[in-house]
Amino acid sequence: MSLASVMRAESALLLPTYDRYKVLFRKGRGVYLYDDSGRAYLDLLSGIGVNALGHGHPAIRAAIARQAGRLLHVSNLFFHDYQAELARRLTKISGLDRAFFCNSGTEAWEGALKLARACARLHNKNGHRPAWRILALANSFHGRTFGSLATTATRKYREPFEPLVPGVRFVRTNDVEDLRKKFDGSVCAVGLEPIQGEGGIRPLSREFLQVARSLASKYRALLIADEIQCGLGRTGRWFAYQQHGIRPDIVTVAKPLAAGLPLGAILTTEAVSRAFQPGMHGTTFGGGPLACAVAVAFLDTVQREGLLAHVRQIGAYFRLQLEALAARHPAVREVRGYGLMLALELDSADRAKAVLNGMLERRILINRTHDTVLRFLPPYILEKKHVDHAIEALDAVLSSAAKAGRAPRNPPTGGPTR
Repeated sequence: MSLASVMRAESALLLPTYDRYKVLFRKGRGVYLYDDSGRAYLDLLSGIGVNALGHGHPAIRAAIARQAGRLLHVSNLFFHDYQAELARRLTKISGLDRAFFCNSGTEAWEGALKLARACARLHNKNGHRPAWRILALANSFHGRTFGSLATTATRKYREPFEPLVPGVRFVRTNDVEDLRKKFDGSVCAVGLEPIQGEGGIRPLSREFLQVARSLASKYRALLIADEIQCGLGRTGRWFAYQQHGIRPDIVTVAKPLAAGLPLGAILTTEAVSRAFQPGMHGTTFGGGPLACAVAVAFLDTVQREGLLAHVRQIGAYFRLQLEALAARHPAVREVRGYGLMLALELDSADRAKAVLNGMLERRILINRTHDTVLRFLPPYILEKKHVDHAIEALDAVLSSAAKAGRAPRNPPTGGPTR
């Protein structure tokens, strides 16, 4: 089917939830995607942080082919070979004890909230109402189910579906005093992203995270870390919280975990895990043999190929080049992020949109979040030459946008073709 015919079919048949770019992708290799005409696009978004090993990685292809010939699905009423193997790896790298597997990040977050409420009920010894309130952060994003939306601060995601799950209070991001003021014995959990993703790649401060850990311990509440976007190597560490000397009670992961197949996970301590008993939570598809086998291959590949160190190294180079770019362009307000989770904040939403379109015309994929922020989430296999190509294009687009007030209409250049 042509792009035009696909667009017509989707317009007639799908719910109108996406405003897609007019590009039809047919295949991917390494850090490149190829459209229906065989043109290559440098992928600096990796499916919004999902394709961390790029496209068509041999280890992932082999794991899919091997397991697809054996067993795709078996219900969670029975055992298969890979859930315990995957849990062993995840608990080892996180410092936690147990795992639950689901299908997505929002499901993982939803389950974490349920686990926090159940844990408070389990430890309620005074016969009064157990702690049930949840603290979340301004500028946060945790997903699109009702519990996840209730803990997501941005109004545009929440308003069409209110009233949401009650009992959530928002704390100003990185405001330690506001956190102290709102934390009391009615709180069962504080949930946060160590680096806010949809909120514009905004890292939480070391002080704020450490105070959140201390207050959660003081009030016997849980600290829940949403590492769905910033975890599993994206910052050059397995988890973003690990650079701040804390251990959460619950961690949620998803995005790159199964290298493009749907898989999320809740990781937690032994003590917290006791709040769940058989029948209290579950999933039909979560933790199936195909997705878990691929996730094992993903984690093993990151370790075997030394990609955490590579992400730190290439991420530092990428950030340095972005900072040099910012020094040349007054429209750039700030550079943020760690590893390969980076952002340029521009001075207006219109300019950010124009630059995004200009990059797409040059066949380089990024995206815009929080209106004014250009977000970079490239595959971990990114190389210096790819960074240089992206910076050269950004420099040209920002210069043209500054002169004309919009992105230029130059023909796409650069990148291999099929």
